[in-house]
Amino acid sequence: MTFRSGFCCFVGRPNAGKSTLTNALVGSKIVITSDKPQTTRHAVRGILTREDAQLVLVDTPGLHRPRTLLGQRLNDVVRSTLAEVDVIGFCVPADQRIGPGDRFIAAELAELKAPVIGIITKTDTTSKSKVAEQLLALSKLGDFVDIVPVSAVDGSQVNLLADLVVGKLPEGPMLYPDDVITDNDDETRLAELIREASLEGVRDELPHSIAVTIDEITRRDSGLLEVFATIHLERDSQKGIVIGPQGSRLQRIGIDARAGIQALLGEKVHLALHVAVERDWQRDPKKLDRLGF
Repeated sequence: MTFRSGFCCFVGRPNAGKSTLTNALVGSKIVITSDKPQTTRHAVRGILTREDAQLVLVDTPGLHRPRTLLGQRLNDVVRSTLAEVDVIGFCVPADQRIGPGDRFIAAELAELKAPVIGIITKTDTTSKSKVAEQLLALSKLGDFVDIVPVSAVDGSQVNLLADLVVGKLPEGPMLYPDDVITDNDDETRLAELIREASLEGVRDELPHSIAVTIDEITRRDSGLLEVFATIHLERDSQKGIVIGPQGSRLQRIGIDARAGIQALLGEKVHLALHVAVERDWQRDPKKLDRLGF
C-alpha cells in the first residue's frame, strides 16, 4: 500500500468554520471554536493518522484586511503557512454570500503552487438548493482541483474531504507518532481553553482585546494540579465586563475553562484567574511579543 503524508492548510475569511472542520477531521477538539471572528490566532496543527496516510491539518487565523498590528501578524501567519503546505482547503460558508473577502483570498491563492480544494462549510445551516447555488458561485471564484460541501457538525462528507486531501499528498513516511493528534504544547492549549470560555457572551470589540497567558503550573503536596493564568485586556473599562457583578462572570469563565482543562489533562485542577490591562496591546510590538504573537 502506498503511504502518503503531508500538510493541508484551511484558509478562509474569519468565522468560515475552519476550526470546527479541523476538529471534526481529527476526531478530537484541538482548536477552540467561537462565533467571534479571529478566534484562531496561531497556526494549530491537528494530526489525522490512517492506515494509508498521515495528514497534518494546519488551522490558521482568518485572512482579512488588518486594522491593527495583531491583524497584520495574523495574516503573516496565514501567508507563511500557505507557502509551505502540500494542499490548501479554501473554506466558504454555505449560509453566507460570497463577498469581497472571499475574492480577496481567492486572488491570493491563485498565486500559489499548491492544489486548492474548494470547501463549502456549514451545509447543515441552510437548504440543499442554497448549497447548490454556493457550489456554483465558488466554482467561478478560482481553479479548484475539487469542490466539496461538508458539515463538520453532522459529519456530512467529512470523510470524503479527508480522502480528497489525502489523494493530493505526496508519498512519504509518517511524520508524527500514530497516537499524537496535535503538536501544540499543553500550556498553549490551556491558555486557549481559558480564552474560549472568556469569549462566551461578549460583544463588539472585546473579543479582539482578550489574550491569555499561563503564569505558572504547580502541584500541591496533595497532588492537585494548580494553574495560574492571566486574562489580558486593553482598557480599564473592559475589566468590569469580564469580571462581572460581584465577580460572577469571571467565576463562570473559571468554571467553564476548568471543565475543559480537566477533560484535556484527565485530572482535577485548581484554576486561578487574574485579570490585567495591557493598554492597546494589539498595536504595540513589544506587548505582542510578550503575549506570544
